[in-house]
Amino acid sequence: MIDQPPAEPRRSALERFFGGHPINVVIKLALLSLVVGFLMGVFGVDAQHIVRGTIELFREALRDGAGVFRSLGGYILTGAALVVPIWLLIRLTRRP
Repeated sequence: MIDQPPAEPRRSALERFFGGHPINVVIKLALLSLVVGFLMGVFGVDAQHIVRGTIELFREALRDGAGVFRSLGGYILTGAALVVPIWLLIRLTRRP
């Protein structure tokens, strides 16, 4: 006869979401946050500075992204100044 391992008790949706008992996970996260916060304080890193830096990063990315589209629009208009008249001449000179 083959011994079967005992079946694990079914975990609730909350336990599956947290990856364990919620109280244990919260305690682990609090301790880890304490250690990381202490290390950040030792190295002079401020949480507000990180948040401000992240917001500024997104602002610059959006501003630079808009600049890229402005440049693309300029290139399209510059190319169209040559391409469209040539296309129009070819269309007008070509008879069916």
